[in-house]
Amino acid sequence: MVEKPKEVVAATNPREGTTPTSQASWYALYTCARHEKRVAQQIERGRLPCFLPLYRSVRRWKDRRKELDLVLFPGYVFVQMKLEDRLPVLQLPGVVRLVSFRGRPAALPVDEIEILRERLCNASRIEPHPYLRAGRRVRVRSGPLQGLEGIIVRRKESCRFVFSIDLIQRSVAVEVDEADLEGV
Repeated sequence: MVEKPKEVVAATNPREGTTPTSQASWYALYTCARHEKRVAQQIERGRLPCFLPLYRSVRRWKDRRKELDLVLFPGYVFVQMKLEDRLPVLQLPGVVRLVSFRGRPAALPVDEIEILRERLCNASRIEPHPYLRAGRRVRVRSGPLQGLEGIIVRRKESCRFVFSIDLIQRSVAVEVDEADLEGV
């Protein structure tokens, strides 16, 4: 079954994530549009650790409303594998390629994946957010997101913390208490 955390990852330099090919590392797979869940299921059948962050969203139609589990990073699935074992994963239907930097598959820093899998699952409201480079950098001082750095944005009367992954150029926003933030 696909894991269902409710948060996002941090931004880092893609070059910092590269590791030797003999170690199992986390990689971002780029998938065909709307194939993320199917790819994650196929990877799990192959007995490889896989991670597909999802969030809950209420969609309304004329006659009903429904709560859906949507992919937090559309087009991406995270897989833990040794680089030399990538061929069976790349041959799965729906997989386009591994996210690469300068022509080489780029491993994601382990702490980013751990943040997504463990810490961010506890956040109350998470949703995708446009990827941002500019803005005020802040660090979370307390709570389940303690220690994370990101950008603060305001939306109506709430304060949101935007957490970005540079490698795949995706961000998510989480509502936080402004008292839990400090400038970087």
